[in-house]
Amino acid sequence: MKIERCKGTRDLSPEEMAAFRLIEGTFRDCCLKWGYGEVKTPTLEYLHLFTATGTLTPSMLGRVYSFLDWDGWSGERVVLRPDGTIPVARLYIDSMEGKELAKLFYIANVFIFEATGKKTRERWQCGAELIGAGSPAADLELVMLALEVLKRLKIEGIELKLSHAGLIRALLARLELSPEEQARIFDRILDGDTKVLAKVKPELGKALPRLLEWKGKSADFVKQLKALFATDLPRFQPYIDDFTKVAELLETMGSDYQIDLASVRGFEYYTGIIFQIFKGGDKIGGGGRYDALIPLMGGGNTPASGVALYLDRLMKLIKPKALAKPAGQSVLIKAEPLVVKEGLGIISRLHEAGYRAELYLGAQETTDFDWAIDIKSQAPRFILTDQAKQQKIAAQTIDEVLKILKG
Repeated sequence: MKIERCKGTRDLSPEEMAAFRLIEGTFRDCCLKWGYGEVKTPTLEYLHLFTATGTLTPSMLGRVYSFLDWDGWSGERVVLRPDGTIPVARLYIDSMEGKELAKLFYIANVFIFEATGKKTRERWQCGAELIGAGSPAADLELVMLALEVLKRLKIEGIELKLSHAGLIRALLARLELSPEEQARIFDRILDGDTKVLAKVKPELGKALPRLLEWKGKSADFVKQLKALFATDLPRFQPYIDDFTKVAELLETMGSDYQIDLASVRGFEYYTGIIFQIFKGGDKIGGGGRYDALIPLMGGGNTPASGVALYLDRLMKLIKPKALAKPAGQSVLIKAEPLVVKEGLGIISRLHEAGYRAELYLGAQETTDFDWAIDIKSQAPRFILTDQAKQQKIAAQTIDEVLKILKG
């Protein structure tokens, strides 16, 4: 009987892994140059880490992989992590809270159940978290970091959408609903259901759907907001100011963007600016400010924001061969049976010298290599073949071989 892989999972071929590692390496290099340090968190986390009010929306919590971690007569429910930011926030509280500023990045898989099994349940993302800075400049840094990665991967036609969770929450507060009802409606908006406001009163309930469907640039958007809430502007002024500062900073950097309040989806912990990155209608990344998350999880009053790029989706958009750095020369070692041990030793020397070298096992195509080296038990010991020139050169020692390859 043929054994199939689990639904919603995928295998990665060598070619796909080349794309995976290229994205991973580019992201890691960009983060290190921006001053971020790499961290890794467990794949398994306790469920209560994600059930605290203000972390994930009910819709997302309903799709986590959860099971009992049995321990004798007792046990605690654990999950395969559905998110990358919350575990990093936990790590920060556990071991790094004394740091005034923590700039952290990770490359991790996350798991979300999908009923049909036709969509991916295991997803990979590259994320960066900036903990301890609460300014619009910090939010801008994360956006610029993500855009730099995409530029180095030569992904063009990027669309950046901005929203603001704090502004949406303030607008909902005007509806004179209970905190529970406000949270429910906010969750529905995060899950993409802007029509939920059509049933809400009073008159602001009619204005909100129109506002959520409005798209444009910062100056026009601010005018719309100030006109709509002229009688209660002080309540909204901090959120409007924060929103426009980030947008204006993006403009000074020459980055195009579009304000789209409805482009918020999935994470209840956002408190400020939210940014989503699209390519051809597909979301390939996003992030935002989550100043309330660390206090909610038992940490101090610490501002924070983050960004993530979705590695699986980026793999479809890049051409690894066009982006890869020139590799060292490749060498195929052909050794007679009596000198196989010597051949393996030479391969080690070639690896140390920066060459890609492997032993001929009877199946490789010699034309796939820059050089072929025949090792014999009698003189001449080494016969080098330059595959491009079809030229043969004899050598007696490995030092001579290395000199020829370099020359």
